[in-house]
Amino acid sequence: MKLLVINGPNINFLGIREKSVYGTEDYDYLLKMIAKKGEEAGCAIEVFQSNHEGAIIDRIQDAYFDGTEGIVINPGAYTHYSYAIRDALASIDIPKVEIHISDITQREEFRKVSVTAPVCDKQIYGHGLDGYLEAIDFCLKK
Repeated sequence: MKLLVINGPNINFLGIREKSVYGTEDYDYLLKMIAKKGEEAGCAIEVFQSNHEGAIIDRIQDAYFDGTEGIVINPGAYTHYSYAIRDALASIDIPKVEIHISDITQREEFRKVSVTAPVCDKQIYGHGLDGYLEAIDFCLKK
């Protein structure tokens, strides 16, 4: 199976930004954790990160053509207002899971709204980095 993990803005700053919210592990730790999961599950997992909305949309669209069989996406702040990313996700008929490291339901009001979750099969939040592993498991079972 071929999976794609997409990380949006500021996810590459894990371990640097708001440690009380996102933890102390850095982005490299997350990448290694995902790679290990892929090896254990016997699947190929590509990780893509961008701080740019258009690049994220381009990668989602590329997934349509490259044989990707599931997407795990942490859109970061784009979660709350990017109808363009929402539309790109809606265009692809494969399992999609939206992931958030923090519990977005217990944070600022604007974070409680996701425009991308309705076009995903599942939303996971508040489970820290382990949420990525849960999302990967969900895609593998679909």
